[in-house]
Amino acid sequence: MSVRSMTGFARVRRSSPAGEVVVEIKSLNHRALDLHVHLPPGFETIETRLRELMRRKAARGHFQVRVTLEAGFSERAAAWNRPLLAAWIAAFRQAAQEFGISSEPDLNAALSIPGMFREGPAAEPDEGLADSVLAAVEEAVDCLNAFREREGSQIAEELHRRIAALAELTGRMEAVRAEALPAFHKRLEMRLRDLLGEASLDPQRLAQEAALLVERSDIGEELLRLKLHAEQAAALLEAGGEAGKKLDFLLQEMGRETNTILSKSAGAGEPGLVLTDLALAAKAEIEKMREQTLNLE
Repeated sequence: MSVRSMTGFARVRRSSPAGEVVVEIKSLNHRALDLHVHLPPGFETIETRLRELMRRKAARGHFQVRVTLEAGFSERAAAWNRPLLAAWIAAFRQAAQEFGISSEPDLNAALSIPGMFREGPAAEPDEGLADSVLAAVEEAVDCLNAFREREGSQIAEELHRRIAALAELTGRMEAVRAEALPAFHKRLEMRLRDLLGEASLDPQRLAQEAALLVERSDIGEELLRLKLHAEQAAALLEAGGEAGKKLDFLLQEMGRETNTILSKSAGAGEPGLVLTDLALAAKAEIEKMREQTLNLE
């Protein structure tokens, strides 16, 4: 299964002996699986089965599932309010007699009075109708997932492009680092000598201290982890399935690595300025990837 986005919409109509079943499903971003189900009166008994079906078909996202029944299932809604009609006719005739009006009650006008039609008790659907509703829901969620997979493949392509761009930036930072280390080491030794002035210090000890400071300022480990995380992200996209949370975690880690690179590059002279520009570009790519990943299941 390819990666899927968390946004989509699907509508399915299915005929049944009791009328036409209409299912609408809308999905939005959410950190977990959040189901909101709206069923016709009397259909609450199938909600548990419907939720189980949705959990089999979706892993993460906010889902609004709405089921309605049209046409033939309106029989119980056609029960008219006999007491209200009798009261209306009695009031009409009393008013006509009192004011000397010669007129007969208009049934069309009476039936248009709010409350003249009322629903009878909601009856539970029989097994056949319940199966029709669940089959329509399954068809709708399959349509929705097909849409989400198409959108997810587009997001995955965009992420692969940005991962490639990040790999190129990392390679450029490695090249700058290789050139900058000797110069940085020499520059640091000179600064230490200037600070110490005439104070005596063993040259070997001076070289050791300078090497230690250079090692602490080196970005080699950060660049290695950045490359490894990018490779893991690409592998997750290729594997498909529920990748959104894992990708978001990896991108958070990649963001931390770029922040460390930025902090270590400060004060490293001209190479440091180049590294800063490259790290900022890498950080921008990571942020754009995080925005895209938030929409992946």
